[in-house]
Amino acid sequence: MLSDILKEKKCFKLVCGAGNEDEKEVEKLVYLYSKAGCNLFDLSAKPEIVDAAKRGLKRSGITENRYLSVSVGIKGDPHISKAYINSEKCIKCGACAITCPQRTIFEHETSYEVNPIKCIGCEKCLHACPAQSIEMKSESKDLTEILPPLIKQGIDCVEFHAIVDDDKEIFEKWKDINDCYSGLVSICTDRSKLGNDALLQRTVRMLDGKKPYSVIIQADGAPMSGGEDDYRTTLQSIAAAEVFEKANLPVYLLVSGGTNSKTTELAKMCGIEISGVAIGSFARKIVAQYIDRTDFWDNKEIFEKALVVAKNLVETSLKYL
Repeated sequence: MLSDILKEKKCFKLVCGAGNEDEKEVEKLVYLYSKAGCNLFDLSAKPEIVDAAKRGLKRSGITENRYLSVSVGIKGDPHISKAYINSEKCIKCGACAITCPQRTIFEHETSYEVNPIKCIGCEKCLHACPAQSIEMKSESKDLTEILPPLIKQGIDCVEFHAIVDDDKEIFEKWKDINDCYSGLVSICTDRSKLGNDALLQRTVRMLDGKKPYSVIIQADGAPMSGGEDDYRTTLQSIAAAEVFEKANLPVYLLVSGGTNSKTTELAKMCGIEISGVAIGSFARKIVAQYIDRTDFWDNKEIFEKALVVAKNLVETSLKYL
């Protein structure tokens, strides 16, 4: 069971991207990282993406101790936002395409465009655009409609991104999740909108009525910022985790947001007890050159190179837990 891995403090979670709706990429990522030892996969809350992940697990031949989580959020949360380029403002400088970690922005006739299927809402293009031609858009979705089909497919966790400052909507959505789903749930939260005390108070309210260790707290440092592999990049993820660890809540604690191969080592250096690590941007970046290849499935040499890279990240991360 997923709870057993969390109790043992041996959870490595690959974040495929809450907004990543690229079935082919997700299938490849799940296949590769399952082979590398990853035991939890975070997915966009779409039936076709869950199916793609299941195909990846089946291809890997490893389905035991492999678990799937789907991510949902609230309008305004970066994890469920998409970038859009105003063609009238675009000056075709290409800065957005260069900075996009998902490689999802392409040149069109009169401007650059975003392929929304792969956009994960990281906002890197937004900050890179000198013409201010990019905006982020998201929409509120009815979780009571979205979740039941996914639950029927067979998922092991529902992750709720509670990063916006609208308490009313957060608690409404949280109730919808718990009304639909009785399994393990995860609260992904950070300090971008609230101070430590307010963040902790909100979390304690969300835990009210939940059984001990039926919830994962995923402490997000700086969401989708894990492009570099150094201690400074992952520092905020450990600082966010410390807020919850000090409170001694009856939850499993994961770290995310700016995570990389240094994350669990830094947690150990700081004496922060965590059940596992969730790595997205960095984990996808280091294997992108292999995942993007059209011969990924057929070229054994290419796959073996990718596997060495992925396995090194997983094993290094688990070593310090």
